[in-house]
Amino acid sequence: MKLDPELKLQILEKVGIYSNRFSIPEPTILLTTKEVLDAPKAMTEGRRTSAYKYYGVSYLQHNLVFINVRKIPDEKTLENTIVHELIHMRFPYLAHGKRFNKLVRQGLRGKSFLPYRKRSIVSAI
Repeated sequence: MKLDPELKLQILEKVGIYSNRFSIPEPTILLTTKEVLDAPKAMTEGRRTSAYKYYGVSYLQHNLVFINVRKIPDEKTLENTIVHELIHMRFPYLAHGKRFNKLVRQGLRGKSFLPYRKRSIVSAI
């Protein structure tokens, strides 16, 4: 897809809507590999120079998401990528797999998720 101001606005709107549904703070969105390379190295560490290979990358520690618009072929894939990366933000402990993919599908269908809370250890007395 070609990034233009209208598409950028569309992406940012979708990110806002899904962030709200997933009860996460809206992440900073990077839309070009140049923006990834221009970001501080500490923020994009790990997937800095390889980010161009992927449709999207989540940098969880910095609430930052890269959506590789130039690599994405169509609107459906774009929406899927946005939801996929935001599910990473909402469920930071989950790796790719059946449960992760199920959550992405649920997110695409409009499901909302409560805010993430770490489990507390309850001891029996």
